[in-house]
Amino acid sequence: MFITDEAKELVEVITWIGGNLGPQLEELAGKIVKSLKDGGKVILMGNGGSAGDAQHIAAEFVGRYKKERRSYPALALNTNTSTITAIGNDYGYDMTFSRQVEGFAKEGDIVIGISTSGKSPNVYKAMEVAKKMGCYTAAFLGKDGGTIKDIVDLPLVVKTNNTPRVQEGHIFLGHTLCELVEKEL
Repeated sequence: MFITDEAKELVEVITWIGGNLGPQLEELAGKIVKSLKDGGKVILMGNGGSAGDAQHIAAEFVGRYKKERRSYPALALNTNTSTITAIGNDYGYDMTFSRQVEGFAKEGDIVIGISTSGKSPNVYKAMEVAKKMGCYTAAFLGKDGGTIKDIVDLPLVVKTNNTPRVQEGHIFLGHTLCELVEKEL
């Protein structure tokens, strides 16, 4: 049955993540905790469904995930359409996130890119700028991690070619990351 097969595949992906990406996710949570304690922030970005994931995770940090607590500074760079279209028009779409990283990020911030293919040029360029500025960079990626896995400090690659399963894995990673950070702070 179709739904059973889809559910089985999702369970396999989430189980794989649990067995293979746990230490990396805990490392990222630790970096976020340190950054927040030092006055830093979390900056996320993505395109399409990954944009929705970036916005979702930023909202969990700013609002709350499970615990009543102070707001943590986080933003998703894909939410301001005026900024995105102005940068896209003036500089090209590949610069939409890197220009914003240049404007919003500071040394010690955490910059997280989300790309199911691992090949999004605008996410890649943003990671380049973030690294040059002294930010810690991480990425939620899919498939083989693409080119972005080679530029970030911490790639978290959901190793499947099925884009919906990658996206479901990414939101699982994001939710788990939020919980780890809340528990620590």
